[in-house]
Amino acid sequence: MRHMSEQPARWTQASVHPDMWLDPDDDPRDRKGPGPDGELATLREYLTDYRLTLRMKCEGLDPEQLARRSVPPSTMSLLGLVRHLAEVERDWRNWITDGDPLPKLYGRRDADFDEAVPDQAVVDAAYADLEREQAATDAALAAFPDPGERVGKDRMAIRELLVHRVEEYARHCGHADLLRECIDGRVGQ
Repeated sequence: MRHMSEQPARWTQASVHPDMWLDPDDDPRDRKGPGPDGELATLREYLTDYRLTLRMKCEGLDPEQLARRSVPPSTMSLLGLVRHLAEVERDWRNWITDGDPLPKLYGRRDADFDEAVPDQAVVDAAYADLEREQAATDAALAAFPDPGERVGKDRMAIRELLVHRVEEYARHCGHADLLRECIDGRVGQ
């Protein structure tokens, strides 16, 4: 068991508000001005912000740090979260199609976390997979401008899928906060 003295010292890059990840003027998620108009635009903006938050939580770490399971007994790592979200983006496309499901991106169940190893090629592939799968799911959903439209074998409403995507990223950004703080002490919004 680790002792408190072995924990990294808490720190942030913010200078204005020391409990934030970075200063508000430097936050790429702050678009200034009024929020988006309409349900779909609002959901998409929240999703975009959570996607960016996950990337921010991973910035500046090497492959060993990204793959570190820093909150035992959890098997999660930041790299595992990136791989997991690529996997679920692919799976969400299965929910909106009537056709055969796409195969799992990483093969067997839990390979997204179990095979998140400290190797730069694995890190690079994970980010490429995430970007590709996000773009493919975004493109598939763009074909449905009515959030109430029901699609796929289970007749799921587009709204339900979009809210679930926001929820999934938000939940995992919370995990990323804890993982990152245990890796190097970085804290904040």
